[in-house]
Amino acid sequence: MDDAAPRLAALAETLWGAALPVRIRAWDGSEAGPPSGPVLVFGHRRALRRMLWKPGELGLARAWVAGELTVEGDLFELLDRVAGLLWERGPRDPAAPAGAGGPVALLRDPRRRAAVRELIGLARPWPAPAAPPEEAARRGGPRHTKGRDRAAVSHHYDVGNDFYRHVLGPSMVYSCAYWSPGGTLEDAQRDKLDLVCRKLALNPGDRLLDVGCGWGSLALHAARAYGARVTGITLSVEQAAYARKRVAEEGLADLVEIRVQDYRDVQDGPYDAISSIGMAEHVGADRYREYARTLHALLRPAGRLLNHQIARRPEPDEEAYRINPFIDAYVFPDGELSPLGTTVGELERAGFEVRDVEALREHYALTLRAWVARLERAWDEAVRLTSPGRARVWLLYMAASALGFEHGRLGVNQVLAVKPAPGGDAALPLRLRTWGA
Repeated sequence: MDDAAPRLAALAETLWGAALPVRIRAWDGSEAGPPSGPVLVFGHRRALRRMLWKPGELGLARAWVAGELTVEGDLFELLDRVAGLLWERGPRDPAAPAGAGGPVALLRDPRRRAAVRELIGLARPWPAPAAPPEEAARRGGPRHTKGRDRAAVSHHYDVGNDFYRHVLGPSMVYSCAYWSPGGTLEDAQRDKLDLVCRKLALNPGDRLLDVGCGWGSLALHAARAYGARVTGITLSVEQAAYARKRVAEEGLADLVEIRVQDYRDVQDGPYDAISSIGMAEHVGADRYREYARTLHALLRPAGRLLNHQIARRPEPDEEAYRINPFIDAYVFPDGELSPLGTTVGELERAGFEVRDVEALREHYALTLRAWVARLERAWDEAVRLTSPGRARVWLLYMAASALGFEHGRLGVNQVLAVKPAPGGDAALPLRLRTWGA
């Protein structure tokens, strides 16, 4: 009898206290839910097993990575519709305080206990399904040691330069762009690179340290457009090779040096300016003060730091840092997001004077949507260059992240900080936001 989808829909309503916001199709061909909009397809009963063994984002993600859970229609619309179930509410005791979800809360309610038993019978969850192993990061040892950080960066960035070229476009910039109405992704990334250089007040001959230089785009722009002498560092061997090739092709080897080096090993300061664009998310709570102090020590007095970093909205009575299980397992191993206030506080404690904060949340949503569109257009080639699972990981995380920025769960901020000089001269214009433009 083809009734798996109606049973799932009824059980979900019992557990969540609300009707399913999307249509679902089960492994037996049955369907249930709203008649229009995207369809969440359970291609195999194993997808439901994964959700039972790992409730929340990780179970869903594993089913997605394995290809057992797919979407027909608009992925953004589907994620937007289920966002309330994944991030804003969950199966919990209605009489319990907000956030008191999970299996213990479910067992307090007889109706929910019965629904869980029926769900287990429908999923037939034993034995536990193994996670898609080829896509999960392999790690060992203490978090944020130099060796483990190298392995984490390699997992994410050494996917293949050709794969990233399809996603990012010719700019090869893997961070939030700076959009103008009607502009293209290339325009927006060029404008972001220039904004960073102007905030750092780069002049010909200035020494710039670009921490987490990626494929070299900012280093090239700073040398080409501003005459800066740039040292770019990355832990990714593939990124460094690509960046060095670009430097040689543009004839900028006298101005740009690319190193495979940990920021903790840089010894050749002082620098006039330091840029850290989309790198600090990898530093971690335990190492962040060391990171800030290291950069502070590498700057000359009155030198500037531009720290461009993803943030998350804080919640009451929680720790400053949070690790997302899906992102940690499949995307950015050991990545940690902090609220903006935590980041600013750590920079100040390291000795910096924070002079400006610019929030670019909407800009990152636009950037991610552009990357998703590029990945979808080049899907067959992206799968060929990596694997079906890895391509699905990137599609899901970029689409979900775009909605996170749009809904305000995530933010991204450029923090301009100065190393104080004797006498307090920060060499900044009175009207700071002109940025010399």
